[in-house]
Amino acid sequence: MTRSEKEQLVEKLTTEFTEASAIIACGYETMNVQELESFRKAARESGTKVRVVKNSLASLAATNADKSGMELSKMNLFVWGEDVAAVSKVVVNFAKENSKLVVKTGFIDGVVDAAAVEAYSKLPSREEMLGMLLATWNAPLRNTLYVWSAKQRELVTALSAIKDQKEA
Repeated sequence: MTRSEKEQLVEKLTTEFTEASAIIACGYETMNVQELESFRKAARESGTKVRVVKNSLASLAATNADKSGMELSKMNLFVWGEDVAAVSKVVVNFAKENSKLVVKTGFIDGVVDAAAVEAYSKLPSREEMLGMLLATWNAPLRNTLYVWSAKQRELVTALSAIKDQKEA
């Protein structure tokens, strides 16, 4: 790889790392090509990016993106994306299925270890959180409407009981 190609790669990674909310470095030394490709496919489906990059280039890009501090050693597979929960879930779920993928470190609002990445993976996804928020916002209105309609239900029930009495 020439110096200009390295500079272009660092610029591209700097841009992508700046936009990313989560960056996770994983060890993948013993993975074969099929396992690596299945991981990339799973990551692509969740909107997460995966790339093998030299540690020096990745740390330079992370430093340029104000996300430095990850201690990188040996070969690393970098996984990043905008949704912290999605990135964490992809990595942790695949690591549970395939022990050859090892979570080493990451950057999510600061440098984190493998245990923190696993904790983030247990969070609900962005869509689930938005649904929970919407349900919370709608609850007072829904409950108010339920209370207001109670009198109408009681009237209908009373009229039905009177009708049943007169028929009997």
